[in-house]
Amino acid sequence: MVKISPSVLTADFLNLDNDIKQLENAGVDMLHLDVMDGIFVPNISFGVPIIKSIRKHTSLPLDVHLMIDRPHRYIEQFAQVSDILGFHFEAGSDNEATLKKIRNLGCKSCITIKPCTKAQDVFNLLDYCDMVLVMSVEPGFGGQKFMPMALEKLTALKNECERRNLKIDLEVDGGINAQTAPLAVNSGANVLVAGNYIFSADDMAQRVREIKSF
Repeated sequence: MVKISPSVLTADFLNLDNDIKQLENAGVDMLHLDVMDGIFVPNISFGVPIIKSIRKHTSLPLDVHLMIDRPHRYIEQFAQVSDILGFHFEAGSDNEATLKKIRNLGCKSCITIKPCTKAQDVFNLLDYCDMVLVMSVEPGFGGQKFMPMALEKLTALKNECERRNLKIDLEVDGGINAQTAPLAVNSGANVLVAGNYIFSADDMAQRVREIKSF
């Protein structure tokens, strides 16, 4: 079954409580929270205090995506407010140790790869992952166009997980809509991050049902 993880990056934060309630009623599976530091990516978003506030107002699992430099420095703080905690392969120093630490702190672990990174680069880390996030846009900004190169990465990861009998969620983030969602699912993704496509809609629930049906 396809899981939907709406990204709040493009949401209206003054109306976020109401939007989250609508998403809960629409049957989304989690919320995707993009943490950006202005160093690893050329944008700044929010940190632990905002995520802590969001947690108070929803029972949905929080899928926290760290787009920050040297993420191992902040794992303990973010683990306190996350259900799934992911960071970028390209930003870490000892990725295996960081993934293990995330699990030891009680969170599901996720490694994320940018469009320039090959799926094969993280094969040696799959034993320590509960999820792998494939970026289908350059990380840092919402509303970008889907990059088809993500599809072959999803297929490669799916095949490797099946070969090793690993039960890992495969998540895709960037440019997900009614046209790209089925392509991603057919390539192996079972978790779809959608931000602008959901939050820009007059009927968010309809958009969720639309892409959840693939």
